Amino acid sequence: MTLHEPVARPLTARDPRLAPWRAFLLAHARVSRRLDEELRAEHDVSFAEYDALLTIAQAPGRRIRMGLLAEEVLLSKSGVTRLIDRLVSDGLVERSACLADARGAEAVLTDRGLARLRAASRTHLRGISEHFLAVVDGADLESLERAMTGIARQAGPGRGEPGNCVPEIAEGPGASTGR
Repeated sequence: MTLHEPVARPLTARDPRLAPWRAFLLAHARVSRRLDEELRAEHDVSFAEYDALLTIAQAPGRRIRMGLLAEEVLLSKSGVTRLIDRLVSDGLVERSACLADARGAEAVLTDRGLARLRAASRTHLRGISEHFLAVVDGADLESLERAMTGIARQAGPGRGEPGNCVPEIAEGPGASTGR
């Protein structure tokens, strides 16, 4: 199916095909809330802050334009500005003129930010393991990934999709910070 092909039959509010969508939304909301609570309790960093730190860490040179960061962490430009303001005041990120275009601004991960990300990644990965992987049958992971990738592709491309693992922030062989 492409972006312009119609769905087989129009949906109605009581259509049983909506059940997986509703289950996805509920699961996403609850798991995100749990991950946020754990990150705040153990590292004084929100899930949104963790996601921003990870996105910056995965960018080339650990720096990313503010507009791209807003797209990658699904916040508005003003939302990202407020988030980066908090991270700057905590010393985790610095603002810098864009290397390619001095009119633009970039967020740059500091060494302190990288250390906070590394520490928080243990909690985040544990949460993914406990709240997601422990519930999904291992045989279903490939199908689930294929479905979610297809859904993301159908919704349209991001401007710059970061990878899933960044070796320079991982600690030890095979370590990853997750998403």
